[in-house]
Amino acid sequence: MSEPPRFDRGHTDDLMSFLTASPSPYHAVASAAERLEKAGFRQVAETDAWDGTTGGRYVLRGGAIVAWYVPEGAAPHTPFRIVGAHTDSPNLRVKPLPDTGAHGWRQVAVEIYGGPLLNSWLDRDLGLAGRLTLRDGSTRLVNVDRPLLRVPQLAIHLDRSVSAEGLKLDKQRHLTPIWGLGNDVRDGDLIAFLEESAGLPSGEVTGWDLMTHSVEPPAYLGRDKELLAGPRMDNLLSVHAGVAALAAVAGGKPPYIPVLAAFDHEENGSQSDTGADGPLLGSVLERSVFARGGSFEDRARAFAGTVCLSSDTGHAVHPNYAERHDPTHHPRVNGGPILKVNVNNRYATDGSGRAVFAAACEKADVPFQSFVSNNSMPCGTTIGPITAARHGIKTVDIGVAILSMHSARELCGVDDPHLLASALVAFLEG
Repeated sequence: MSEPPRFDRGHTDDLMSFLTASPSPYHAVASAAERLEKAGFRQVAETDAWDGTTGGRYVLRGGAIVAWYVPEGAAPHTPFRIVGAHTDSPNLRVKPLPDTGAHGWRQVAVEIYGGPLLNSWLDRDLGLAGRLTLRDGSTRLVNVDRPLLRVPQLAIHLDRSVSAEGLKLDKQRHLTPIWGLGNDVRDGDLIAFLEESAGLPSGEVTGWDLMTHSVEPPAYLGRDKELLAGPRMDNLLSVHAGVAALAAVAGGKPPYIPVLAAFDHEENGSQSDTGADGPLLGSVLERSVFARGGSFEDRARAFAGTVCLSSDTGHAVHPNYAERHDPTHHPRVNGGPILKVNVNNRYATDGSGRAVFAAACEKADVPFQSFVSNNSMPCGTTIGPITAARHGIKTVDIGVAILSMHSARELCGVDDPHLLASALVAFLEG
């Protein structure tokens, strides 16, 4: 393609559908795979032999997906262009013994996943979603997308100190949601309810990975509807943009092999078989080289020429807390994607990486902004430095500026998602 395709607000409409359909990492990769299938990609199993023929393929592993497109005539040493992202978000996850309660209330025992803004989960109607594992080892997705759970906040009449001292939540005692009434709490009640919801026989489920989600749908916000409020933008916004960009370049003849790598477990350190610090990405890239008849030398040449854009949400300047931001770096919503920089390598961006991203944005006619943390505030991190260090490939940290990161409901500008997707297309095309 001489001119990369440009997305518009229709992309943001589709993002809203993607967020709604993806209440867990397992649903997110299923939603991504469905979109890629429509673009001509096909799933390959890690246990099968792979071929190196032209076309799009993807691998699913738990809550992670890696997809790539092999252009016609691609040599074994052809470098990769990778969009990296993650599928998980902070939330409340169900414990191994979920059935609990007290004083006539039936409750569900939960554990805190990642670093959520705990107060954002109070007095909110919550559904329950995730993955059920059956006796034969197969899995089934489940999504109770209706008001099922609620974490009720203590009334101010019973805690007058809240007004003066602020809300203080004990993660063990104060975050247990209610889901019914009754003094007879029986082990197995929640799983039996989910078996019925999924149309499964009683006693069929022997394992589960379940989490809460807000059932309030994404919505345009503001006088002119220039803002988007919704759940799990960190980081399904980037996953969705990466899927759209990869599907857009499939069928062309880019000088690189375009790749999407969406990992799980970023919010708690990425150290798992589906996380960025695991072997999944390296295994897929190496097998792609070898499937095209490559050698270890070809693998080394391909990795040496590879670039990864690690796309994750970042902080827009907050009008009520502007002093918390760097005084000369104030990313604004609808100002285009952000380039994240930290000289202590909490982000992987360096000057040459900036040039790669700047070139992609220029080609796509997309503005971009720079983000750096206030020196007095600790800086977060992403899969970027992990990817760079584990695989020895140049990595650049980018994303979209949002407010309320790690809340049950976050806020971005309506134009930034499609501006990001347009920039990713230009990057993947080289």
